[in-house]
Amino acid sequence: MRRIKLTVAYDGTNYCGWQVQPNGITVEEVLNRALSALTGTKVNVIGASRTDSGVHARGNVAVFDTDSPIPPDRISYAVNQKLPDDIVVVKSEEVPKDWHPRYQNSVKTYEYHILNAKMPDPTRRYTTYFVSYHLDLEQMRKAAGYLVGEHDFASFCNIHTDVEDTVRTIYELTVEKSGEDLTIRVRGNGFLYNMVRIIAGTLLQVGRGFYTPEDVRGILETKDRESAGVTAPPHGLMLMRIEYEKDLDKSEGDGVV
Repeated sequence: MRRIKLTVAYDGTNYCGWQVQPNGITVEEVLNRALSALTGTKVNVIGASRTDSGVHARGNVAVFDTDSPIPPDRISYAVNQKLPDDIVVVKSEEVPKDWHPRYQNSVKTYEYHILNAKMPDPTRRYTTYFVSYHLDLEQMRKAAGYLVGEHDFASFCNIHTDVEDTVRTIYELTVEKSGEDLTIRVRGNGFLYNMVRIIAGTLLQVGRGFYTPEDVRGILETKDRESAGVTAPPHGLMLMRIEYEKDLDKSEGDGVV
């Protein structure tokens, strides 16, 4: 029996998130079905990040165990023939049998994509959040600075979560604009339920002048979800990559932090 690690990209528009659930089709369900058909045995993958309905990914990670004789690096090519066009396994590789995608030291990078223009673009309606109003980028960047570091992010967590420990570390939080494209990029050791979307919604309200950057520092200190901004819509969010400890060690020589 071998354990295979998959790096998975998907357009989450047509799915009720990653995790299998009774109220609709999910990415995990489709992946299980395709891998079961490929290997001839029932497969249940274990995913690293349970993205919500409508959220996209370029680098989610999952593992499954198999006796299939298919070489590990060829599984991606084989299973992609059985997957719909909006789900792609971009890489497959063998890992130790006890390797678990959620119990390894890792850093996750998310991006929230905003189309800041006078008119919406119908071809990007499922991958960007359309915002027509003017945004003060410098104020947004200043506010973002207060969120970098280790903090209790209870104010930036959905109230329905059952997580007891709401302390997380954000290593990097940037606000970048190129033309009409605005990207909020956040890199951290883990994220609470809806945390990135609440951060994005709060920074947008700073950009509109509803909050000052100093207000965001106060919001963080209150540990009260009601004090933070709205939760930005899911379709602007994308899980870019998950870097595990071994990969992080390799990147240190390249000046990556």
